[in-house]
Parts: sequence; C-alpha cells; structure tokens
Amino acid sequence: MKLLITGGAGFIGSAVVRHIIQNTSDCVVNVDNLTYAGNLESLLSVSDNERYAFEHVDICNRSELDRVFAVHQPDAVMHLAAESHVDRSIDGPAAFIETNIVGTYTLLESARSYWLGLEADKKAAFRFHHISTDEVYGDLEGTDDLFTETTSYAPSSPYSASKASSDHLVRAWQRTYGFPTLVTNCSNNYGPFHFPEKLIPLIILNAISGKSLPVYGDGMQIRDWLFVEDHARALYKVATEGEVGETYNIGGHNEKANIEVVKTICRLLEELVPNKPEGVESYEGLITYVKDRPGHDVRYAIDASKISRELDWVPEETFDSGIRKTVEWYLDNRVWWTRVLDGSYSLERLGAGEE
Repeated sequence: MKLLITGGAGFIGSAVVRHIIQNTSDCVVNVDNLTYAGNLESLLSVSDNERYAFEHVDICNRSELDRVFAVHQPDAVMHLAAESHVDRSIDGPAAFIETNIVGTYTLLESARSYWLGLEADKKAAFRFHHISTDEVYGDLEGTDDLFTETTSYAPSSPYSASKASSDHLVRAWQRTYGFPTLVTNCSNNYGPFHFPEKLIPLIILNAISGKSLPVYGDGMQIRDWLFVEDHARALYKVATEGEVGETYNIGGHNEKANIEVVKTICRLLEELVPNKPEGVESYEGLITYVKDRPGHDVRYAIDASKISRELDWVPEETFDSGIRKTVEWYLDNRVWWTRVLDGSYSLERLGAGEE
C-alpha cells in the first residue's frame, strides 16, 4: 500500500511513519506544513528510505493537495495534521479553527475528488482514516465511567471543539457521499519525540535543569496515558483492517492523576540522574502548583474493548514501562530536544522543500 499521512512530522504522525517504514513493506507520503511542532529531525531514521516521500504542504491549500494526490496516487489517507495544544487554543483559537476544521474539510474534498476518479477496484479499497482525541467527549463525572464509541460529544476547550467539528465533518462525508471513512479517538499520548511544551517532556526537562515543575490546580486531573508506539500500531491496524464507517477508541488502560505522573517522573530521575542541579535537594521539591486552566476537564478514561475485540489490538506498554522508556529517551537524546528548545530545528523546518 501507499499511505498518505498528514501531520507526519508531528509527535504521533512521526511515530506512525516510523512504524510503517520500519515494520511493513508499505510506502508513506508525509504531508506536513511544518508548523512549530513539526520536526523532520524526528524522522531521520527513515527519511532516506526509498519508500518514504515528503511533501511540504498546508492541508488548507486545495490546489497543492490535488497535486499531491495526482502525483502520488495513495491507497489510503491517515489524517493526523492538527493544532493540538489546549493552552494555545485558549490563547489563540483562530489557528485551531483554520487547521482542524477548514483544513479537514479541504482535505476531505480533495481526497473525495481523487477517490471519485479511481478505477473500481482501487475505489473500493480506498480508506480515509481520521485521527481524533478523547477530549471531544468532555470529561467524566463518575470514577468508574469510561468513554465509549457512542459517548455524546461535549467538548470543553477551543481545541477539543475544533476536533469535534472535524469528526462530524468526516462522518457527514461518509453518510452523505458514501466516502469510505473511519474515525479513531485516542487518550493522552506520551513517549519519544514529544514536543517539550506537553506535560511529560516539560516535567522531565525542567527537572534536570533545576526549574520549577508546574502543576495545574491540585494536580488531581485524571488522564488515560497511551504510549505513542502502541498508538501507532493501533492506527495502522485501523487503517488497514478497520471497517468503513466505524469509530474505534484507543486507550492505554493507564489512568493516572497528573500529580501522580509528575511524582513518578521525579522518582525515576532520582534513580537515573542522582546528581541534581545545584541547589536542588529533591526533584519533587521543584513541584509548584499554579492556577488551573479555564474549563479544565477533570477526568478522561477510554473503553478500548472494541478495538481489542474486533482488531486484536492491546497496548504492549504499561505506564511503568512506557514512562521509564520515555524518561531514558529524553536523557539519551539531548541533541534533539536542545535543538527544539533553542529553535535551531526551525532553520531546517523553514527551509524544507518538497521531495
């Protein structure tokens, strides 16, 4: 197969690209606009592979998308391109509306036009897989409730509202036009190559630098944590084996309060980096509670039984094994995250061209 992956230079997208190139015989066309979170250095291990191609394209640019479809003739689309940081969506929602809603609409129309022109067998086999988030469901009130594929949508932030809108567009294109779509909603991802503004890498890098470890509110917000490489395996399963028109929730079966995540990282660093920055007696001593974000959801938790039952997928990593791998990766890959923090990676990002 040849898969067109939007957002393939992002955190989850790059994990999907690496998984496909390293573990299958399929080809990948990576379509990414290389905004601040897009980093081609996350793909150095596969970028020279003859089965990988990169297109520096904005998904809001219809003519460029039409060109990409015409040139590369993909068998399926995996749509991961999105603005995804909740705090950024609160500060400036316009980019989220443009990319997540208008961009998804533009991609749907370009892909549908391409699909309509395919020969019968290729048309029947074509798939459009839209990757979304559990945040579209809002939050859970009870301690035992779980998000299922039929949970009503109740987004709380501009980010989650924009993703909910894109989900509705994708399902409408399937219902109205018969366009062969699938949707997945995942829980919080973590792992290697995660942009340092997100909770887990932020805590790791702040701690080893002797900086404060900011925790919103009382830190009791609960999330289900999914190791990104487990998620990549699940996404490929859905794209290649999932049933058209279906939704699959993907979770890690690892519910943790944010403060528990932070303290787990601190304990790992006490073991792995015992020589602390000057003036730091303990990593936990760096924890600082800050004012909670507006509209902060209290609890997310995914029921992933459908994808386990129908597609035989289960996560391979526990939280303990995954968080250790993640901390060790950041300790071993200082060059990658240093170039992100100092902005030097953006020189290549801004100068990247089509290949």
